[in-house]
Amino acid sequence: MSTAPDQPVQPPRPTADACPADVNAAVGEAARAPRGRADACPGALRLHTADDGALARVRVPGGALGAAQAERLGEAARRFGDGDVHLTSRGNVQLRGLAAGCGAELAQLLGAAGLLPSAAHERVRNVVASPLSGLDGQGHLDVGGWLRELDGLLCGSAAAAALSGRFLFALDDGRGDVAALGPDVTLRAAPDGTALLRVGRNPALRLPAADAPRAALLAAEGFLAAATPDGGGEPTAWRVADLPDRGAALTADLAGRLTAPPATTAAPPAASPAGTRGEAAHTAPTVPPAIGPIPHPAAPGGPLALSVLAPLGRLTPDQWRALCALAARTPAAQLRLTPWRGAVVPGVPADRARAELAALAAAGLVTDPGSPWVGVSACAGRPGCAKSLADVRADAAALVHPAPGDAEPSRPTPGSGEPGDTQPEGTQPGSGEPGGTTPRPLPVHWSGCSRACGRPRTPDRVEVVATSNGYRVDLFRTGAPLRSAHPRPADLAATVAAARRGAPTE
Repeated sequence: MSTAPDQPVQPPRPTADACPADVNAAVGEAARAPRGRADACPGALRLHTADDGALARVRVPGGALGAAQAERLGEAARRFGDGDVHLTSRGNVQLRGLAAGCGAELAQLLGAAGLLPSAAHERVRNVVASPLSGLDGQGHLDVGGWLRELDGLLCGSAAAAALSGRFLFALDDGRGDVAALGPDVTLRAAPDGTALLRVGRNPALRLPAADAPRAALLAAEGFLAAATPDGGGEPTAWRVADLPDRGAALTADLAGRLTAPPATTAAPPAASPAGTRGEAAHTAPTVPPAIGPIPHPAAPGGPLALSVLAPLGRLTPDQWRALCALAARTPAAQLRLTPWRGAVVPGVPADRARAELAALAAAGLVTDPGSPWVGVSACAGRPGCAKSLADVRADAAALVHPAPGDAEPSRPTPGSGEPGDTQPEGTQPGSGEPGGTTPRPLPVHWSGCSRACGRPRTPDRVEVVATSNGYRVDLFRTGAPLRSAHPRPADLAATVAAARRGAPTE
């Protein structure tokens, strides 16, 4: 049932506290000072004014979309915006270049598609989930049930509507992929069939898996109580790390209320976002889905999941149509957006997988693990962002596909291409020799300013940051800056390539 408002929604002017890039905000070592104003994160009903028009952020819990819903999102992008579907670092969707005054029509379209189950909660449905859960046999639990229940509980909680648009839930099936994205509340499936509940970076609590979604909501409501000590008004904290004790008292309270003992095996530390205090001491690698066809080991010859990336997280109308059409041809009629700006389509018949993957590649999506696009990301940059000092997307693309005569950046060694091919962090398949691995380039993120919106959460990475005097190239190891360089434009490609190999940048 649609809950779209009857009146047009006027987009506010951006403020210093707006978060147009859907960045997982800081989870620093030291608590922040209380927030002085309300959170201004955009949503589908509260638009953000950017230099290229209004911007809407549509929350997609767990990245899970029905094929019909996905088609409606594409329609919204074409009717009201720049035509493209922009993926965020939380697996949400942004629509950019929206026409002035389109708020009411956009809300009606999204509501009819089932993408706004509660207008009051549309900005707080920030939930990431393991994209391959239930598809590749790697996790301890298919978290789809958790996802549906938690979303329903969130939308049914009047208190939860006060959460900021930055507060993040993570549902991890045990593989550790989304648990490493710096969530505020994490549910992680354990090998013994229980669940681990974690608030910020505090010790995990063990509880029955069936109780996990309700416990996550209880944690969020407890956070709001702690963040609103006077019992009214706006919360003074947006995220768990903003609390004076970073959620320690909340964890102790939950342990008593849920009769949940501390987990005997500690959950791995959540990664701190880049550039925050304490990052080097609390990092964990993120594990994006493999690219290409992904089989389930329990069903040899059965349906496959197809995993692809969108170059720089931007899907053209033709690329989005290709994904929607493929999803519509599968029994589940579903696709899953990932926090690594990719998409997974489950249930593709094995005998059609090669042709379907070729069609996606022809549309311009990344289907080869050896593509030079793998590991390359960028913020919106110019002309869409007023704070940006450069057209970072164009500059990043120029290094991926250099003009004739320009220096070619380092390219990953192509993988074996076998279905389900995966590799440890920092390595990739070699030329087919059993067990052979070669180093793969570090992820690189291009930023138009020092905010570095949307940067990856892996502790080993390269950041290319626009300054008033050209680009600065920063190499991070274990979450800490190791080297920086300010190359001449002619040397930028070589400097970025060297940094991605882990070589000193100066």
